[in-house]
Amino acid sequence: MVYFRLSPVSGSGLLLLCLVLGADRSYALELNLTDSANATCLYAKWQMNFTITYETTNKTYRTVNISDVSTVRDEGSTCGDDQNGPRIVIHFGSGFSWIVNFTKNAPDYLIDTISFSYNTNDHTIFPDAEHKGNITIDKRVALKIPLNDIFRCKSLLTIEKNNVTQHFWNVLVQAFVQSGTVSTKEYLCDEDKHSTTVAPIIHTTVPSPTTTPTPTEKPKVGTYSVSNGSNTCLLATMGLQLNVTQDKVSSIININPNTTGVTGSCHPQTAQLRLNSSIIKYLDFVFAVKNENRFYLKEVNVSMNLVNGSVFSIANNNLSYWDAPLGSSYMCNKEQTVSVSGTFQINTFDLRVQPFNVMEGKYSTAEECSADSDLNFLIPVAVGVALGFLIIVVFISYMIGRRKSRTGYQSV
Repeated sequence: MVYFRLSPVSGSGLLLLCLVLGADRSYALELNLTDSANATCLYAKWQMNFTITYETTNKTYRTVNISDVSTVRDEGSTCGDDQNGPRIVIHFGSGFSWIVNFTKNAPDYLIDTISFSYNTNDHTIFPDAEHKGNITIDKRVALKIPLNDIFRCKSLLTIEKNNVTQHFWNVLVQAFVQSGTVSTKEYLCDEDKHSTTVAPIIHTTVPSPTTTPTPTEKPKVGTYSVSNGSNTCLLATMGLQLNVTQDKVSSIININPNTTGVTGSCHPQTAQLRLNSSIIKYLDFVFAVKNENRFYLKEVNVSMNLVNGSVFSIANNNLSYWDAPLGSSYMCNKEQTVSVSGTFQINTFDLRVQPFNVMEGKYSTAEECSADSDLNFLIPVAVGVALGFLIIVVFISYMIGRRKSRTGYQSV
């Protein structure tokens, strides 16, 4: 008989940790699967969340983040037998399920396939979904691990398929536990082996309610692009600075474009730019078309690891920034602030974006932000004022000289 338990992890370490981290919920799951002899046959511990993009009835696209797995339950996890390998099967929330299949190929075993299912009939999570019903994403992983080792990956692992992104981190798993004892010999993921990037924290402080920490330097300006097939469909150039407040502690993080990954997607009515790094699981900029002739930044989603070990996640799909005509780009050289929430803002520097109608991989004519336009207006005005003042001075000097000349003639 197979025994399986899920229970809160205490300080001594039981089986399931339901720990609220940061502004959003992120749960560490720990599973200890036993066989009929009550010996451990499969052990796993991990954290995860999901991002799903779906089409709405008005032909736009929305993105939802799923990170609350507090209602997790087991229905079918097994140690396996001679015909079938071990598997983890969990269900959570409203219609979500996640399944991992393992296969044995001595002297190794494989994390074989991962399946994720969700149901767009849930109007609360997927309002105005165009396509209703249960959707399953199957992804072949085929990750090979030595039988006597426990796989460990603290770094972020990402699986993307069919508009669904799965994120995993702080992973420990051994699918074929030998003699009921979990191995202490670790097999590291490539990301942990090669992870040398230091989190780019510029400044962290405990501010007063009205103060914000000041960064020591401006962020580097990076150029990012998204392709649809062989054609570039989205361009973005900007320096990015993230402002995070959690538990009255404010952090400013400069994004280094040299260590930042870029993905995204382009659709007729929406376009997405996604950035990720060693600490940022994802930073999404979602653009939308309005009135069939303009575009704007409609949505920002972020999930990132903070220096205290917690996960900070925020999403806002009701923004209105960077508005410009379709067929053009939006540009703002001066510093701008995108206020995503009371606890998360993005400062941009030397910004230029074009999420639609990119031709030959180049920016179209830019529509400038009001701050830049004001600057361009003030320069000729200042020159005009100076020139006018100079003319007045010359005129006054001329009149004084003429008067003196007349005075000199009459005295002769």
